Amino acid sequence: MGFKILVIDDESTLRESLQIALCASGHEVATARTGEEGLERFNQEKPDLVLLDHWLPGINGDQVLQNMKENAPEIPVIIMTAQGSVELAVHSMKMGAFDFLVKPFELDQIEAVVQRGLERIRLKREVEWLRAQYQEKFRPGGIIGVSSKMKEVIQLAEKLARSADTTVLIEGETGTGKELLAEYIHFLSPRSSFPFIPLNCGAFPLELLESELFGYEKGAFTGATEKGKMGKIEAAEKGTLFFDEAGELPLPAQVKVLRFLEEKEYFKLGSVEKKKADVRIIAATNKDLKDEVKKGKFRADLYFRLNVVHLFVAPLRDREEDIMVLLRFFMYRFNEQFQKGFAEISRDAEDLILSYPWPGNVRELRNAVERIILLEKGDTILPGHLAFLGSTAGDKSKAPLLKPAIPPQGIVLDEVMKEYIQEALKIKKGNKIQAAKLLGISRSALLYRMGKYEIKDH
Repeated sequence: MGFKILVIDDESTLRESLQIALCASGHEVATARTGEEGLERFNQEKPDLVLLDHWLPGINGDQVLQNMKENAPEIPVIIMTAQGSVELAVHSMKMGAFDFLVKPFELDQIEAVVQRGLERIRLKREVEWLRAQYQEKFRPGGIIGVSSKMKEVIQLAEKLARSADTTVLIEGETGTGKELLAEYIHFLSPRSSFPFIPLNCGAFPLELLESELFGYEKGAFTGATEKGKMGKIEAAEKGTLFFDEAGELPLPAQVKVLRFLEEKEYFKLGSVEKKKADVRIIAATNKDLKDEVKKGKFRADLYFRLNVVHLFVAPLRDREEDIMVLLRFFMYRFNEQFQKGFAEISRDAEDLILSYPWPGNVRELRNAVERIILLEKGDTILPGHLAFLGSTAGDKSKAPLLKPAIPPQGIVLDEVMKEYIQEALKIKKGNKIQAAKLLGISRSALLYRMGKYEIKDH
């Protein structure tokens, strides 16, 4: 990857030599002879790095450096001078210079310093790119939640983000968006400029899990690479370490994870050197860890250490208000991606969507919308587009019907219907989608009858 470098020096021979050498390394090079010319080129070219002679005709290097640091403090400036001294070097570094070189110097020497300066710029750009990705992911609508249950979770997550260290446990079924919520907390936290590193605790056997988490030194075990390996803890330094599927941690590994959480210190495999860690821990699981503790499958002390603050992401079937909002959000996103024009969902398709239980939760809904937008034509999602969901969507299969019995004094049919609706809502704990399914009607029909009979929302 080429960078743009500005060389400011009144010696034409040195300017030309540096230009030839740096261009040969794949960089774009601009040059200037005086301080005034250098500042003009600096403002025009917007370089990634500056090589600046301290003694210049006109304004000197100190004045040029000061101006550059005031206008673009992030750009590395390397000072070059033929009159080197410790005092001058210290003075330049205090003013914000990246490094200091005494003339004459070898080209290899300056290339090494330049590479260090450009590496800083490369890392900065990488961080900016990652932040841009987070901003895209979490732009308005990145985390959808219009239901009261989801709003409460998001509000608590935003409060937790203000802390840089509080450990968080997120529980919920597969596909509910636990990792997205963990990333959201990280993105809003003071650690957002540093890595978010996930570790799937169920993806590795015990031996490999420890090497993934702690890393290892060369020769630590048979098959260990000669260079050793950086572990997830080290990779997440100053950032967030996300324990995904924490309920899958083997019991022997739980002991070591607990020790690490308590001391924030660890040993690489094969090493006797204790390393300190500055990371935030967020854990997630699709299991009920409290129940796993009772069964003896998860250590109580580790559970309490992880469960400093608890977040529960409800399954999609229990927050029906979010379903259509999520669907429309994904529809617009995939319209952009696949250059399609879907804008509506038919009433019958909506009934099918709301009656489907979505066992895979938000992930399944997202995948379903992606499939429809990619494969289907038109501007409206129709019932036929949902055939791949199977018979569960809109399943109207009924239990054996009871023979109705009408007493001699007769009945009030509306009262009977009202009682059946209230009983269905009671059985399904207020879940209107499931209550409608139990009654063999659509959700919209249920809502209409609830309004007609003045049945309060449960």
